[in-house]
Amino acid sequence: MSDARVGLTVTHRRYVPYSHAHYAGNLVDGAYALGLFGDVATEVCIRTDGDEGLFASYSEVQFKAPMKAGDVLEVTATVTRVGTRSRTIDFAATVVCRGRPERGESAAEVLAEPVVAVTATGTVVVPPAA
Repeated sequence: MSDARVGLTVTHRRYVPYSHAHYAGNLVDGAYALGLFGDVATEVCIRTDGDEGLFASYSEVQFKAPMKAGDVLEVTATVTRVGTRSRTIDFAATVVCRGRPERGESAAEVLAEPVVAVTATGTVVVPPAA
């Protein structure tokens, strides 16, 4: 039996402020993406179950490319499995715009080819159906 919630995708976009730069070259730590995954997972739970749910675990996280201050990230979550109380979600954080401080203090550009920076698979849990 197929569950209509499988395949639901939620997308958020977030500008990465320079105050979040953690390393040389304005790099942002990978935990920044995990926080965004938690935010988008919350919306998934609200849409699928009418509850914010709780993040239970990650089964996989891959850091594929740098995230930098001045980036605009597109963060997506797609439901891949629905259990009785658990939901498996695939996540991706993709850089769609990037600051270009070498061109000027506020210079930035839309990337011709977005860059996948972080992917993950996680599990959320929701209260039992009433």
